Amino acid sequence: MSTVATIPPETPEAPPVSKVRGARSSAAASVLAHGEPMLWLTGGGLAICLVMVLGLLGLVLWQGLTTFWPSPLVRLERVDGGQVMGEITRVETYRPDDPALAAGGEATRRLVRTGNYDLTGEHFQWVSDFTVREGGESRPEWALVVERLTWGRFYGTPVALLVDGRRVADGPQGAWEAFRERHGEVRRRWRERRRLETREVGEVNRQLEEARLAVRDAELRAGAVAPQAAAARAAATEVEAEAQREFERLRSRIGELDAENDRYGLVLATVDGTETTLKLADIVRAYPANRLGPLDKVGVYLSRWWEFLSDDPREANSEGGVFPAIFGTLVMTVLMSLAVVPFGVLAALYLREYARSGPITSAVRIAINNLAGVPSIVFGVFGLGFFCYIIGGGIDQWLYAAKLPSPTFGTGGILWAALTLALLTLPVVIVATEEALAAVPGSMREGSFACGASKFQTIQRIVLPRAMPGIMTGMILAMARGAGEVAPLMLVGAVKLAPELPFDRTFPFLHSERSFMHLGFHIYDLGFQSQNSEAAKPMVFTTTLLLILMVALLNLAAVWLRGRLRRRFVASQF
Repeated sequence: MSTVATIPPETPEAPPVSKVRGARSSAAASVLAHGEPMLWLTGGGLAICLVMVLGLLGLVLWQGLTTFWPSPLVRLERVDGGQVMGEITRVETYRPDDPALAAGGEATRRLVRTGNYDLTGEHFQWVSDFTVREGGESRPEWALVVERLTWGRFYGTPVALLVDGRRVADGPQGAWEAFRERHGEVRRRWRERRRLETREVGEVNRQLEEARLAVRDAELRAGAVAPQAAAARAAATEVEAEAQREFERLRSRIGELDAENDRYGLVLATVDGTETTLKLADIVRAYPANRLGPLDKVGVYLSRWWEFLSDDPREANSEGGVFPAIFGTLVMTVLMSLAVVPFGVLAALYLREYARSGPITSAVRIAINNLAGVPSIVFGVFGLGFFCYIIGGGIDQWLYAAKLPSPTFGTGGILWAALTLALLTLPVVIVATEEALAAVPGSMREGSFACGASKFQTIQRIVLPRAMPGIMTGMILAMARGAGEVAPLMLVGAVKLAPELPFDRTFPFLHSERSFMHLGFHIYDLGFQSQNSEAAKPMVFTTTLLLILMVALLNLAAVWLRGRLRRRFVASQF
């Protein structure tokens, strides 16, 4: 019987301590290798950015949407016998100079918009709670908020309505009902008067100015004693005679409207009992703040929004509308896009498709990248010197010599503003277009050449259509930046108040030499140049919201067009 020897399995030796530590260290290093810390870091950074952006947009949205909501009128009676009535705009906690006046050393005070600036010389008052007697806060039923053409808001109780100096309605309710019956007709006459004064009288003045310039031009070209100058003077005399007759007719009609509107007045009593008569023609809007129902508040809210979007500003831009600024921003952005996109695309095409690699091409690319970092105010100074003074001054000497020394193109205007911002945003369009051209597969170019197409035909029919989505991306970025720039516009055309829009019914319809209003400059003017900063603060948020929405709509239109172009050409890419 044979015995089979078995070999016992070898017992694995324990690894050295150093190897165990190395394995543990490699296991610990695997966490970094998997990128978990970087994931948390980048995700956290993204979350912080989103919170900041959404918080800013939320603040602008909330403040902008609630600006025009009607607030109740509050009357506060002080312990010293004085009274204050107005709208509560802000509440804050503070430490008074005398700690004994407030429990715990802190007190609450309210900023009351008291209005009636023509009577009191102030728009707002701070009222501390410890200065208000117990039970001294109320909401008067018939207290009116009156929005005027001048002097800001007026707060008071209606006493009577005057017609030709006689009281036709007494008492709060009677005066209010009589005011509502007559105010619409008075405002209609006021709008007709403004139309006659701005459009009709402005047209007559334009004809007179053209006749005067024709005489001046004829004298400069042919001499003061030339037959051409004599004919121009004769024609100017006829125009002046006709203009004088038209002036008389317009003045007569404006006088009739003023005389009719001056018949009506509303007597209001302030909180201290002082009676003041306001002309109905000077009242833009009035409402009993403490008698409004939900639908009435919505009506006032929508009426204010419509005025904001469709009317001209008043009261140093702190009230009224921003239609000229909306129009100026839109026209300037469109002109800038029409200027920057063709030049940017042509420059990118040359650099990518035609230029040979070398020191000159590299220097041009470096210059373009550096140009993107130049402060915007530098572009404004360049636009003022080059476009306004050199090019505009040359155009005035060549085409508008009769108007000199008054400049036509030799000063700030919407055209020069658009070209200045086109230079500012040109690097964005060039870089985006170059990237889009580089993304077009080379096989498409080779296939086009193999079919016998020329270089120009290949770029026109193959490269540019497939690069168009990227070009549109550059245009979107340029529009977003250009629409929000303010510093260059302050030097090359944007003004606080533009009496005429850049577009009207007279040829050539778009007057590119005129100054214009801009939403960004309007925000700056409200925030830093307004004499009534507290009243202007809500308008700052509302105008900011409007500017953000306008830029968003322009970008959405461009994104929609880019999407259509991408869907059209994506199927043919290989």
